[in-house]
Amino acid sequence: MEARLALVVVVALLASAPAGGANVFNAKNYGAKGNGVVDDTKPLMATWKAACRTAGAVTMVVPAGIYHIGPGTLKAATDLKLFGNDWIEFGWVNGLIVTGGTIDGQGAASWPFNKCPVRKDCKVLPTSVLFVNNQNTVVKDLTSVNPKFFHIALLSTKNIKMSGLKISAPSNSPNTDGIHIERSAGVYIMDTHIATGDDCISVGQGNDNVDVARVQCGPGHGMSVGSLGRYAGEGDVTRVHIRDMTFTGTMNGVRIKTWENSPTKSNAAHMIFENLIMNDVQNPIIIDQKYCPYYNCEHKYVSGVTIKDIQFKNIKGTATTPVAVLLRCGVPCQGLVLQDVNLKLKGQGTVSAKCENAKAKYVGVQLPKPCP
Repeated sequence: MEARLALVVVVALLASAPAGGANVFNAKNYGAKGNGVVDDTKPLMATWKAACRTAGAVTMVVPAGIYHIGPGTLKAATDLKLFGNDWIEFGWVNGLIVTGGTIDGQGAASWPFNKCPVRKDCKVLPTSVLFVNNQNTVVKDLTSVNPKFFHIALLSTKNIKMSGLKISAPSNSPNTDGIHIERSAGVYIMDTHIATGDDCISVGQGNDNVDVARVQCGPGHGMSVGSLGRYAGEGDVTRVHIRDMTFTGTMNGVRIKTWENSPTKSNAAHMIFENLIMNDVQNPIIIDQKYCPYYNCEHKYVSGVTIKDIQFKNIKGTATTPVAVLLRCGVPCQGLVLQDVNLKLKGQGTVSAKCENAKAKYVGVQLPKPCP
């Protein structure tokens, strides 16, 4: 972190302060009022700068209260040695509201050190913003640019509403997922624009009740559920609703991806992908239960993730590759429905569908034609 950094607006922090220590910096000690009336910009900046001047691990404490501060940009340091797993963390808070401001991860200097696209045992770079073990959270009108790894991650979060976000990074920036969700329940993401180098939104393991609407995605890798089934003890992913999205120039549209050789079993179930527009998308609809991004992949056992009750409805637009629909299941997928899917190949030619261990129900318009 750099002391010259500016501001993010944080309101209604209801956290309890940790025990005192040499490297604990309490905003109240620097003059912050937290009464919802006084502008606390200068005291919070003073606290931040004091923390950033201190070597080693530090804790910045913002006691319960409402803090008004002005808009601005918060920039990360470029030296990876200064970070753990994440840069900014909001944790164990009930009733947190974060609104306005820009988070700049200054990730370009770190991307060459990211080996995760080619190595399983890679060192994961820091996420820009982590929300962990929070309840009843609101995040709105926040901008995130150029993270070292994920822009935003949600871990064990209950009831979070996110809207008006602007998330961007170059299309060649590795693993810069816009919003990654894991072990969370009640996640609502609305009216947001994401253009990044990996998934716009990735729904990882152990999630329930994820609702995504009116998100503009692209460029990037699209909207993914997964990857799932790689580690022991993964939780089910249930009740995912993706709707009213537009994908422009992305690698994928909507995708469910699971690993083979899963150490334990889990479910990916009860999902609806509907009212989606694909503008020049390579792979608009994918279920891939042989997911592996590495050169050497084992194929000993089928994926331990059972996919069931998945609906793709009212999906229209253009694909840039001939296979517009790929349904590649391990254990046969159950309860697949494709309704009013109308996809065309950009330029000349026609699109096709490929299926493996997937028997779907087709309703209404179907282009490409259903698998035999």
